[in-house]
Amino acid sequence: MANRPNPIELQKHLSGLDYPAGKDAIVKKAEDSGAPDDVLEALRGIPDREYEGPSGVSSAFSDQA
Repeated sequence: MANRPNPIELQKHLSGLDYPAGKDAIVKKAEDSGAPDDVLEALRGIPDREYEGPSGVSSAFSDQA
C-alpha cells in the first residue's frame, strides 16, 4: 500500500469505539469519524473477527505489511 496510514492515524479514527468489536463495527466507526480513504482501505483489509481492543486492531493492521 503506497500511502499506508500509521497505527496512530488508524486509532485516531476509532476513538470512542466500544470493544470487543467486529471488523464491520470498526470500519463503520472509521467511516463515521470521517477517516480518509487510505485508513478505510487499511481497515477493510484486516481479518474479519472480533477485536478485544485497539492493540488488536493495530496488530492486525501491522500484519498486512
